[in-house]
Amino acid sequence: MMSRTSRFATLFAGLFLAFSMVAIDHAEARRGGSFGSRGTRTFQSAPPTRTAPAPTAPVERSMTPNTGVNSAARQPQAGPQRPGFMSGFGGTMMRGLLIGGLIGLLLGQGFGGLAGMFGFLLQALLIGGAIMLAIRFFRSQAARGPAPALAGAGGAQASRFENRATGQQTAGSFSIPGFGGGSGGGSPAAAVSEEITLAQSDLDAFQQLLTDVQEAFGREDHAALRRATTPEMVSYLSEELADNAQKGLRNEVSDITLLQADIAESWREDDRDYATAALRYESRDVMRERASGKVVEGDEGHPTETTELWTFTRQNGSSWKLSAIQQA
Repeated sequence: MMSRTSRFATLFAGLFLAFSMVAIDHAEARRGGSFGSRGTRTFQSAPPTRTAPAPTAPVERSMTPNTGVNSAARQPQAGPQRPGFMSGFGGTMMRGLLIGGLIGLLLGQGFGGLAGMFGFLLQALLIGGAIMLAIRFFRSQAARGPAPALAGAGGAQASRFENRATGQQTAGSFSIPGFGGGSGGGSPAAAVSEEITLAQSDLDAFQQLLTDVQEAFGREDHAALRRATTPEMVSYLSEELADNAQKGLRNEVSDITLLQADIAESWREDDRDYATAALRYESRDVMRERASGKVVEGDEGHPTETTELWTFTRQNGSSWKLSAIQQA
């Protein structure tokens, strides 16, 4: 039988999601999430960098088969285990989110105007309750003892690129704003891939692709997208464009300016090279009605800032193409 705390957590999560769905920022809603392919590292997290220091979730949607490289590490170990986060408070929160999804659908269809002052005040109260519950949870976890330290943790190199396969370093003489070396570390795919060093021409190509892909998406230029991205990425981006068109909307992206970037990792698999870069950039990103041209989301007078991980690939030394995007 669920405890009173568990029942409250479930109810809170459901209500919070229901009301947040009404007031969600459309700029986030129209993002496609994390999708594409990073070769054998598709389902691994990219190393953190100065531009994207927080851990980044692996790719969510991909046509790359998940071979389960890390399956051995996920096998349960013998002996008593401390209850995990998802089996305690997090589990009840997840159940609440599922319930909240149903409530959000009902509210979206029956009470579309609920995102007024009442909704704002209720969300403020719910967020306060969430903070209190989180504090209580982490205090109880801290009382049980400190968590084990992460193995192999280390700082990112600020101004050097390192070939981790050879241990050689190259001074950071690149002119792209903020480009520096990312932190490395071994990966389960090391047996089938080798680290590579990038040249200035490679980094220039990445910066150009950032602009080309964004502008082609804003123009709904499928031919340009095919030249700049892999077939898998074309399918995902075309799907998003079709969804916008069905809603009578058009996503315009212009004035892209790279602010800071880091190479998280670069490697070779057989005859194909990969490079994952953390990119922080500005752009004018607005959603317009197709018929009237009216801006329904975003501010065309002010650029917005975005940080993402972009993975690029090339085969047999051909031109680089975008193969994956991850939200940082």
